[in-house]
Amino acid sequence: MSKSIKVLIIDDEKDFCYFVKKNLMRDGLFDVITATNSKHGIELAENEQPDIILLDLIMPDIPGDEVAAVLKGQTATATIPILYITALATDDDIGDNEAKKIGNNHILAKPVRTKKLVETILNILSKP
Repeated sequence: MSKSIKVLIIDDEKDFCYFVKKNLMRDGLFDVITATNSKHGIELAENEQPDIILLDLIMPDIPGDEVAAVLKGQTATATIPILYITALATDDDIGDNEAKKIGNNHILAKPVRTKKLVETILNILSKP
C-alpha cells in the first residue's frame, strides 16, 4: 500500500475537526492531524509537513488568510497546498468551476460532504 496522505486541519470548531478527521481516516487513505488555533496550526505545518492543509478562514486568533500568508512566506511550508473550508461562502457563491480559489488557495463551503472533500483533496494533489 502506498503511503497515506497527510492532512492538517486548522479549524477552531472542535466538532468539525473531529468529524472530518474521523471521516477522512475511515478508509485508510488519509492520516489527519488537527489544530484548533492558528498558532498551533502553523507550528504543526512546519513540524509535520502535511501534504495539504484544510484551513478555516474565520479563526479567533489569526484569520485564515493571514495564516495562509505566513505559511506561503516560509520556505518549509511554501509549497503545501491550502484548501480553505469556510461557512462564509456557499456552494452557490463559489460556483462549480475550476476557479474555486482565493489567491492561489482552493476553497470549499461548509458544510462539506466527505465524498466532495476527498475528491477535492485528490484533485488538488494530482495537479503538478
